[in-house]
Amino acid sequence: MPVNLLDFDAAGLERLFAGFGEKPFRARQVLRWVHRFGESDFARMSDLARSLRARLEAEAVVTPPAMIADSTAADGTRKWLLDVGNANAVETVFIPEESRGTLCVSTQAGCTMDCKFCSTGRQGFNRNLTVAEIIGQLWWANRALGAAADGERLISNVVMMGMGEPLLNFDPTVAALRLMLDDHAYGLSRRRVTVSTSGIVPMIDRLREECPVALAVSLHAPDDALRDQLMPINRKYPIRELLAACVRYLDRAPRDFITFEYVMLKGVNDSDAHSRALAALLADVPSKVNLIPFNPFPRSGFERSPREAIQRFSQRLNAAGIVTTTRRTRGDDIDAACGQLAGQVKDRTRRVVRLERTLS
Repeated sequence: MPVNLLDFDAAGLERLFAGFGEKPFRARQVLRWVHRFGESDFARMSDLARSLRARLEAEAVVTPPAMIADSTAADGTRKWLLDVGNANAVETVFIPEESRGTLCVSTQAGCTMDCKFCSTGRQGFNRNLTVAEIIGQLWWANRALGAAADGERLISNVVMMGMGEPLLNFDPTVAALRLMLDDHAYGLSRRRVTVSTSGIVPMIDRLREECPVALAVSLHAPDDALRDQLMPINRKYPIRELLAACVRYLDRAPRDFITFEYVMLKGVNDSDAHSRALAALLADVPSKVNLIPFNPFPRSGFERSPREAIQRFSQRLNAAGIVTTTRRTRGDDIDAACGQLAGQVKDRTRRVVRLERTLS
């Protein structure tokens, strides 16, 4: 069976080409063709020897996930549903802004974290994505979006904030990150690539050692009691351990702060007392807080905090010296906003069945 070249980072591609009897520079040439130029036809890789092109035609492919659906929101946000096989599909979202274009990438088909405010977690989990399925989202989006008139790519930032917990699919996620950062591939800055995690403490430490990029942590509560209810992972890695890992991460992080994501849930975590507790919690952690107005999905059981409550919460944190922003809701008319990604997942955990029984 032909190998999919999207499954290899630079080191892996060099090893593959060494097995072909080729020198390392040939792997770098192919890396540029595949990722920088988005080429999948080996016959067009004009600076490769004819014999190598013939071998690649016989033994390799460049195959990203196939597109099932392409939706564009009124605000220009674009969402693709991509086929990852066996009745599973994941969602990828492009968010255009004046100064940047951000691609939100998925790392799993479904999610095991079961965060109560997230549509992805509600549907269950099927499997981890491969390197080709992760980096293929960026490869495919670049092709779909085209380039600006000056040849510059429209995607300047990548966030691992789509479906799944990136750090529970560690090795394929890191291989994809290395391709994003590689100057022969996408050449993105470490500051412009972000991994978002629900708080897998050992894997945060491992990411710090192997591929430190910008880190965002889904916090969503200022104390363990509430976070235990909203995010079951907190029962294994409570807030104190999580914040200690964040401080360790800063030793090698490309930014001098950790971003903490905090979804605003009416009557749940949005009171003045919650904002004071959060300010005290983060007082000694270099941080930025990103408040996320809750984006509804069917039978979530939550409501979005009123605008006034979000503004008051933000003002209290800023007054305490914590840089705080409120994420602008984008793409909610096509269910592309934060927390709404669901895709199509053949649930191996049978979480959907259990949920239906509970609700009936």
